[in-house]
Amino acid sequence: MARRTLALGLAGSAALLVLTAAAPPPPPPFPAGTTSDSIQGQQVADPYRELENAADPKVTAWSEAQNQRTRAYLDALPGRAAVAAKLTRMFKDRSPAFSGLHHAGDRTFAAYTDPALQQTMLVTLNGAADPATRKPLVDPNTMDPSGHTAIDWFVPSPDGSKVAVSISQNGSEDGTLHIYDAATGKEVEAPIDRVQFPTAGGSLAWTADGKGFWYTRFPDRKTSPETEWHFNQNAYLHVLATPVTQDKLVLSGKDGIPRTAEIFLSNAEHGQAALASVQWGDGGQWLHYVLTPDGKARKIAEYEDRVIGGAVIARDGTVYGVSRKDAPMGKVVKLAAPYTGGFAKAQAIVPARTDAAIVDGGQSDEPLVLANGKLFVTRIAGGPNSVGIYDLASKDLGALDVPPVSSVSNIVALPGGDVLYDVNGYTQPPHYLRWSAATMKSTPTAIRMTTSVSYADTEVKQIFATSKDGTKVPVTLVMKKGTRLDGKNPLLLYGYGGYGVNMSPGFSAARTRMLLDGGMIYALANIRGGGEYGETWHQQGMLTKKQNVFDDFTAAAQTLIAQGYTSRDKLALQGGSNGGLLMGAQITQHPDLAKAVIAQVGIYDMLRVELDPNGAFNVTEFGTVKDPAQFKALYAYSPYHHVVKGTAYPAVLLMTGANDGRVNPFHSRKFAAALQAATSSKAPILLRTSASSGHGQGSSLDEVIAQQTDMTMFLFDQLGVDAAKAAAAK
Repeated sequence: MARRTLALGLAGSAALLVLTAAAPPPPPPFPAGTTSDSIQGQQVADPYRELENAADPKVTAWSEAQNQRTRAYLDALPGRAAVAAKLTRMFKDRSPAFSGLHHAGDRTFAAYTDPALQQTMLVTLNGAADPATRKPLVDPNTMDPSGHTAIDWFVPSPDGSKVAVSISQNGSEDGTLHIYDAATGKEVEAPIDRVQFPTAGGSLAWTADGKGFWYTRFPDRKTSPETEWHFNQNAYLHVLATPVTQDKLVLSGKDGIPRTAEIFLSNAEHGQAALASVQWGDGGQWLHYVLTPDGKARKIAEYEDRVIGGAVIARDGTVYGVSRKDAPMGKVVKLAAPYTGGFAKAQAIVPARTDAAIVDGGQSDEPLVLANGKLFVTRIAGGPNSVGIYDLASKDLGALDVPPVSSVSNIVALPGGDVLYDVNGYTQPPHYLRWSAATMKSTPTAIRMTTSVSYADTEVKQIFATSKDGTKVPVTLVMKKGTRLDGKNPLLLYGYGGYGVNMSPGFSAARTRMLLDGGMIYALANIRGGGEYGETWHQQGMLTKKQNVFDDFTAAAQTLIAQGYTSRDKLALQGGSNGGLLMGAQITQHPDLAKAVIAQVGIYDMLRVELDPNGAFNVTEFGTVKDPAQFKALYAYSPYHHVVKGTAYPAVLLMTGANDGRVNPFHSRKFAAALQAATSSKAPILLRTSASSGHGQGSSLDEVIAQQTDMTMFLFDQLGVDAAKAAAAK
């Protein structure tokens, strides 16, 4: 999931007539059907049920016609070639970047993104992580020059002699496990399929001696019904050089994990035992198990212990976790072997704070990192991060040096006690700092991304909007210095609001700088449903309280208008996935709020989403139609069911990927058909389906650039931005 200011006078208005493309031709028709369902005593119409069947030739033809219409419109926009060229330069005119560092043995493993290549590769550096020592190890670009093969994740062995890598194709995230020799790059084990799939993902932890590993796997597709292929994720123990058929099942439904289990395996300090953290769907409810080399699993935390994901196990078997039991902002707890009483009896060693929450560990954030006998605790307050340092006796040792309005996502232990950590900001490219255990100070390293894009003319500021129930919602703005608050600025407001996901500062020169060059403002709303202010912030935006998310975002938009940052005719909204649902709700609940909306890989039919595998994982976050109260809430905001004939809807660009395993593309098809049939405005409602991508993960660089070009041109066209002038800006 996750990121000017010239007023138009009379001459600008006249030019706008020239620079705006003609309206697209009428959308291809799809006949509305008469299908309806009775749910909780309520008759619910579903006129576009037929569009759920992607294999139907009629649906395929309609989707292709939609794509042709969208292409005809976007490709004809004035200035498109110049904008595409500039975006391509922005994506490629930067240095290669390192991310996701792991240290093992005398090597540092890293993801390496070269802007000249389609996909990120896996490389090794020396033990000191000197980028000058980079050696390629696993390169999807040589495996597949088309750019449709990607690395999902990698885990090096304790001595750094081998590395486990999950690889998938076409953005599917349907991963197969490969084991490579770190010195030669040669594959040393037979591949193991079905180790990774959205939403449960995939994970692996090596045994202490490096002679085997615990790993996750989905059911055998030859012996299980198709309806179960993406459920019942289990954990196995594999011994190198033995057939996979001999792997031992160590964690399954028999051990109390749910059908919608999401298993995260870890053994960062390479002790004798590993940790399995198991989330029940996506709602933030966790079990934890200690796995031993004899293939046994011991449960150490129940759901009611409220120990979130991201717990860590030390070399001596002690487990450290973040508990939200009676502490919604998070406290650090410690449980030593033999784990008597489990986490219900754990000792609190770092108390909760009231000014910042420990980040959620169910997504990409690392709430705790155990490195060289110290705990690094990452916190969040409305978006930006801070990282506290503690010894294992709970003594506060200070904090890492993190610039204001920045995020930290990777903390790596180095030999001798030092750590590397990355820093990312809205206007500052990602880079790594080195914290010295001797001096307790941080210094820059050579691991940094450089770019020709400058933000010297830019400022970042935060304002607060007041939601419908009085809640204060932070909104971050990235804009040119000296921007006049006269209501004439084109502005893009982005939001997400779900799963406890934190919308933290991140760098995206190709997106943000291009908008700034078009005289636009970029804004991000940290709405409820996320974890920016702890678990309470998340819970107030989930299940039957989901409407708070939409109200928060509406309040953010209204505040930006009221304070003169923009106006309704200059405002655009954007969100993807759960944020696509947010966009659907804005379109149907407030069709007159914004001029344009971009909704990517969104969920729009909330009454049938749980019928897909991914949707079943989302029940703990959204709810189920089987529960009367939850059905009432779902039906009340489900975008597809609130499209009203004769409503003047804004311009909408719906984007989806044909290989999306997280959100079924039928949501975009059904919502597009409903909006196109209902709208009374002349604003375009466009559907774009990519045949070579999925939810976004694993997309080729060419596909990323193509999508960004389409979104940028759509915004420029609808908000009256001179695309050629934006492209020419230095």
